[in-house]
Amino acid sequence: MSDSRSRNGNGRGGGRPSKAAGAGPAARPPRRSGAPTPGRPAVAEAAPAEPDRAGTPGLAARLAAARILADILDRGHPLDEALGRAEGRSTGLEDRDRALVRLIVHTTLRRRGEIASLIRRFLRKPLPAEAAGVTRLLECAIAQLLFVGMPAHAVIDLSVRASRMLSRSDRYSGLVNAVLRRVAVEGPSLVGEADAARLDTPDWLWTRWVAAYGEASARRIAGQHLAEPSLDISTATDAAGWAARLGGELLDTGTIRLGARGRIEQLQGFAEGEWWVQDAAAALPVRLLGDVRGLATADLCAAPGGKTAALAAAGAEVTAVESSKSRIGRLEDNLRRLRLEVRIVAADATEWRGETPFARVLLDAPCSATGTIRRHPDIPHLKAAGDITALATLQTRLLDNAWRLLEPGGLLLYCTCSLEPEEGEDQIAAFLARHADATLIPVAPADVCGHGEWITAAGYLRTLPFHEPAGSAMGAGMDGFFAARLQKSR
Repeated sequence: MSDSRSRNGNGRGGGRPSKAAGAGPAARPPRRSGAPTPGRPAVAEAAPAEPDRAGTPGLAARLAAARILADILDRGHPLDEALGRAEGRSTGLEDRDRALVRLIVHTTLRRRGEIASLIRRFLRKPLPAEAAGVTRLLECAIAQLLFVGMPAHAVIDLSVRASRMLSRSDRYSGLVNAVLRRVAVEGPSLVGEADAARLDTPDWLWTRWVAAYGEASARRIAGQHLAEPSLDISTATDAAGWAARLGGELLDTGTIRLGARGRIEQLQGFAEGEWWVQDAAAALPVRLLGDVRGLATADLCAAPGGKTAALAAAGAEVTAVESSKSRIGRLEDNLRRLRLEVRIVAADATEWRGETPFARVLLDAPCSATGTIRRHPDIPHLKAAGDITALATLQTRLLDNAWRLLEPGGLLLYCTCSLEPEEGEDQIAAFLARHADATLIPVAPADVCGHGEWITAAGYLRTLPFHEPAGSAMGAGMDGFFAARLQKSR
């Protein structure tokens, strides 16, 4: 088989694709020399001829990353689903390689605006639809070169090999080689000059956040999305002890924040059900319901169960309502591991009627989840403004039915992990206009450990991704979250 310096897109041999191959001007690779040019990374010549096998160390991981990225961007599958599908197949990847694949995909999604800008700079025109897999491979490779910090020679060599396997030909290998070698040399300075927060935020989201929060806060929100988040966990008892055992930070909210980690399932206390994964912001809403011991409490749209667990651990008599069979299975698994007793009802929360009214109702409504982009970097690439309108309509129906379930004098807590006003402030304003028997109970700083900066002038809880709980030295932020507390007249 020919080596990575052979045929390029125009059918000519050699390691230097012509302009017709799609590479931009000055695509000439650097000559091999005894030492790299000062201030520039060393870029190795392409490897000599070797058979391309998926068994080549690191090759399977690069192929998997490119295919997962294509599954997300070209077929619209959510990140977790695409990763799960890939890991469910017989890929032969070791745990270390699985972690590498996740890192590559997450980083590519976070930095896709910058990566796309570089590809436009170094390619005169996009690759054809038939080469979509090669485009995704290029995106993943640029992420590795510039944002993960992997050695250029390894990234380029493995990407050239992978391009042959993805296109089932040698047609694009020369182009991939040339583009990546230019990126390795010129990319670092270009990235240093780029407005990363703006480039990596799609226009539709940027416009919304500037309108809702102002440009300075929009820039801070976008900047927080560029960093890998911490792992936050909640525990029902002995938070300080578990923080010490796991080497984590105990935040003032009671959340334990962990830094470096391996597989979650292998951490001490997971199998025994001593804690559950929950972002620091997502742990706040249950606090707003006060003392729930012995109170009949409905948890609507309950899966995956973080808030359900918090309610049950606090002594509430919880009825968890969820419509999705697969999500119910996940909810049951989580509660079984945590050894918590909860009544689970499979039903549509827009229509379900309880047998008796509830003293507390928690509605964590389905939403655009734009507050969780730091954990789910696929969201900006899969969602659009029209999705928010459709979700707001669903939230209205859920809210109205949740109100019917509440007893006089009871509390309803509505929350979403969205940064969009239509799914938060606007939703509650419209609800109060429809329901004369509803009163907003403002959130006070004492309800959220003294963090008045998390409370709006109207009395809503509104955390932003750059907000930081006290006790965190990581600068990891928290999810964007909205919550409103409503009381029903007696």
